[in-house]
Amino acid sequence: MNRTLVLSAAIAMISAAGPRSAWAQAPEAPKPGPEHKRLGFYVGKWSTEGEVKPGPMGPGGKMKSTDTCEWFEGQFSVICRYEGTGPMGPSKGIGIIGYNPEEKVYTYYGVDNSIMNMASVPKGTVKGDTWTYTDEGTMGGKKFKTKVTIKEVSPNQQTFRMEMQGPDGKWAPMVESKSTKVQ
Repeated sequence: MNRTLVLSAAIAMISAAGPRSAWAQAPEAPKPGPEHKRLGFYVGKWSTEGEVKPGPMGPGGKMKSTDTCEWFEGQFSVICRYEGTGPMGPSKGIGIIGYNPEEKVYTYYGVDNSIMNMASVPKGTVKGDTWTYTDEGTMGGKKFKTKVTIKEVSPNQQTFRMEMQGPDGKWAPMVESKSTKVQ
């Protein structure tokens, strides 16, 4: 009888401790790291003005846009929506900025409603106040490379420069703009 009581008590203790032990060992939900938090620079509403250089992507001219960027749930990425006008008329687009911890690179996925309906997925790094992204694509059956440099001038201002590599290996400017955070 004593043996049954001890066995019952042991089973009760194991049953009660089992779920707690399993629960205590369950991994925590991932949290944004410092690289993800660095994306917070982009959060807000931005007013952009700049110039598109004439080239393979179309005619040159002035451009203007408004970008609204906000954290996506979990704060691992930032989603930006933009509306603007440029040499080819009105445009709208969406971009997702994130960080890939496996590759240790920042990522950007963007699509727009332009005639070219370009989709790109450049990868980049940040050093100090300068973000640098590179990408490769195909246009008209020909391969090309682009480089984007974003400089944080202040917490509320940034400059943007997009360049395309020519057949001679030299980089030529395609877009240059300045953005100011208005909210």
